[in-house]
Amino acid sequence: MVETVALRPGYDCPRVIKGGWQLAGGHGAVDRARAVADMERFLDAGITAFDCADIYVGVEEMIGDFIASVRRSRGTEAADRIKVHTKLVPDFDRLAVVTPADIEAIVDRSLRRLRLEQLSLVQFYWWDLQIGRPYAVLSCLKRIQEKGKIRFLGTTNWSEDANAPFLEAGLDLVSTQVQYSLLDTRPGGAFSGWCRRHDITILCYGALAGGFLTERWLGVDDPGHAFDNRSLVKYRLIIDEFGGWDLFQELMRVLASVARKHSVPLAAVASRWVLDQPQVGAVIIGARTAARLNETMTVFDLRLDGDDRAAIDDVLRRRRGPDGPVYGLESDRGGRHGRIMKYNLGGVA
Repeated sequence: MVETVALRPGYDCPRVIKGGWQLAGGHGAVDRARAVADMERFLDAGITAFDCADIYVGVEEMIGDFIASVRRSRGTEAADRIKVHTKLVPDFDRLAVVTPADIEAIVDRSLRRLRLEQLSLVQFYWWDLQIGRPYAVLSCLKRIQEKGKIRFLGTTNWSEDANAPFLEAGLDLVSTQVQYSLLDTRPGGAFSGWCRRHDITILCYGALAGGFLTERWLGVDDPGHAFDNRSLVKYRLIIDEFGGWDLFQELMRVLASVARKHSVPLAAVASRWVLDQPQVGAVIIGARTAARLNETMTVFDLRLDGDDRAAIDDVLRRRRGPDGPVYGLESDRGGRHGRIMKYNLGGVA
């Protein structure tokens, strides 16, 4: 049975969301036809929410093809079950000149790509809040919402300090999407408490650390830092912050033991741990196809007991990091986390 969370009354979201970043470039080969067809398998399994972004090259179009196919074959009612959570991320090089008209043009482009009349959730991000007029410009999203083009608003990769001015400006932020995993617990504590006080649900990407928190990497020698997959490059740096490859492997052995005890994949243990954290609504699982869908669904049958948590906590107590605010390391464009980011993928709407 798929668990759900109410982001607001009348809007229930599955606690596992199908992520779309893995369908963008730099994550391995993508069979577009299969990727689109397999989205229907997620829908049939009860995974009705799909996460994407205007800067995930080609992904909004893929989801749009999927929605159109469901609309043709099953009718409007079936297609209306699909929830699309996209992101709005103006290019870094344009921050100083972005206007409200530009923001609405990006929303309109997402609607065209997705073949929708309304976006379920728009999660926005501004690369550097010291450049341009982010609070004035992005407040126009509230007006776009009032026009009916957006149902709900959220943010991504911002600390509570960055989010607060938007709440003060009268925006109803239903969610915030941040990186959260056994390897990166920065959203816990003060951030999750702040979200609870403001009725903001945390949606978590990176719960499986780009695939590192799966059997594929159990007992593997340190592979270094050279990867073709962008996700692995990103999350290998998080492993370094966590405490290095040896401590990561200690965690993996504990997770494998818990997984065997409950007869589930290691990934289910990692996802369940995140889902059990305060104020967490859902995890976003990146998948190019539905090949591991059945394994993904096992998270809904898993309940971690006290012994499981104690064994996991014993390793987590020895972690070194990452510390600081959510996305703090990544927002340093000159640092090792910031240097791997791509800052200008949106183009002109």
